[in-house]
Amino acid sequence: MITALVLECLAPAGLAAVPPPDSPAARQQAEKLDRLPPVAPYGRAPIDHSGRNEKGRASFYAKGFAHRKMADGKRMNPNANVVASKTLPLGTTARVTNLDNGRTATVKVEDRGPHVAGRVVDLSPKVAGELDIKKQGVAPVLVKPIAVPQADGAVKLGAGAAEASPQEVKDAIEATQALVDARHTEPTSRR
Repeated sequence: MITALVLECLAPAGLAAVPPPDSPAARQQAEKLDRLPPVAPYGRAPIDHSGRNEKGRASFYAKGFAHRKMADGKRMNPNANVVASKTLPLGTTARVTNLDNGRTATVKVEDRGPHVAGRVVDLSPKVAGELDIKKQGVAPVLVKPIAVPQADGAVKLGAGAAEASPQEVKDAIEATQALVDARHTEPTSRR
């Protein structure tokens, strides 16, 4: 036990072992993350694999972005539950809540952006409609990652898993793992 504690203390923060996402330890980590205050990424923040909640403003893709290539190589589908994030890893599954009206949507991070200070996500038009922000164009949101891909190909539960149902967590893990697996099996010339 002492050896495990020493090794845990000596391990760099980014290299700590990620418990399997379907384990009680992963759920406990998600609950700890959910108790932390949300971060508000500004500027050129680094990719954040921690799974912490993010708070800021959301906007949505203009019509001109429909069917353009996104950062993950897919075409932007205005009728899909996708978002762009500056800091969440591509493939993250998250719940976005409009703080003005309490409406929520579950989304996948498939693009980079928004490229405006103070905004944490750009929503597809479908998600913007579900959150009822199309009229005003921008709204305060809370982004709660449920399943977050890690640099080594593992999937970690994020803060949003703490209050998600077991089925939502299972679905998020499967969707995120499928995106991770697809990225790791594609030819290196496309990465």
